[in-house]
Amino acid sequence: MPQEPQWGVKKNSQGKNVFWYGFKGYLAVGAKSQYILQSLFSSGNLNDGKAAIPLLKGIQNRLFLPSLRYQTLDAGYDYAPIYEQIYRMGQHANIAYNKKNERELVGYDEHFAPTCFREHSYRYDSYDSKYETLKYTRPKASSECPLNTEGICQKVYKVKITTDLRKYSAPARGSQAWKTIAKRRSSVERVNGYLREFFQLNNVRYRTGKRAKAHFNLVTLIYNASKLAADRLGSFLKQYQIA
Repeated sequence: MPQEPQWGVKKNSQGKNVFWYGFKGYLAVGAKSQYILQSLFSSGNLNDGKAAIPLLKGIQNRLFLPSLRYQTLDAGYDYAPIYEQIYRMGQHANIAYNKKNERELVGYDEHFAPTCFREHSYRYDSYDSKYETLKYTRPKASSECPLNTEGICQKVYKVKITTDLRKYSAPARGSQAWKTIAKRRSSVERVNGYLREFFQLNNVRYRTGKRAKAHFNLVTLIYNASKLAADRLGSFLKQYQIA
């Protein structure tokens, strides 16, 4: 992993490129607990997609989290190998789709749900974990369609997620359940904000990667320790009030 200071570039919330000289820090954060599960330090010019698999493998090899079901990432991590790694971990990928100049598929909507002859999208119904299959049902708009009386429109579509892990996830892309899980990614931004504002992580002034990495590792360690202390104190006060 390159760890010497380099020029980095990233788009801000306004879609404009922001340049800086230095390093990058990557975090895997528990959405509910907001603990840092894994962290990675690199040069500022490393592509975000290259950092995801080392983080995921770190979680797989070092932590025992049987309740972990989803990995939520933004569009910068929309690469097939990342989906495959998450699938091998027995979890589901919830990653924003990046079209990358790809053509739209005929017979499918922007979320890869099948469409009827009149281009109404089928509705996501459920996921069968045993057969790894998504179930889509006929859209409401087609209830009065004359093609239904002729038996042309199919009532149910089933798609295995292994057909294309990048396009088919559980729950299905575009569904309300998928959007609810995607919102949990805000926990990462919240922890990033804490580290920058209260732990001065955006004020690292070292010329060598070794010293900067040591600073980064200490910050993540102290953050987790502070979070643990605050959680235990909160639990103690709650039990005291009940008593």
